[in-house]
Amino acid sequence: KTRNLQKICSKENEAVKKLGLKMARKLQQRMMELSAAACLDDISKLPPSRCHQLKGDRMGQFSVDLAHPYRLIFISANNPEPKTKDGGPELSKIDSIEIIEIIDTH
Repeated sequence: KTRNLQKICSKENEAVKKLGLKMARKLQQRMMELSAAACLDDISKLPPSRCHQLKGDRMGQFSVDLAHPYRLIFISANNPEPKTKDGGPELSKIDSIEIIEIIDTH
């Protein structure tokens, strides 16, 4: 979403500088998992990352765990976002995401 966030997510030294070693390593792990997945449905099946859709004022956003209590927050970059018949996101068809922030959502 921002140039600064892009640097943190793509350059290990920037991530370590801004987030610390433990969180930077976890971020790099999650970035590799997200890159390797063909679709968001592949990530949702990985228990350690706990990929899930957020609720309330964060409806339409997804979260994966980093170092507790921080989360990597992202949205579908598919335009339009694939939807199921009941209006929820079609995870098997979301193949592109936009990372919007790293935050403690609690």
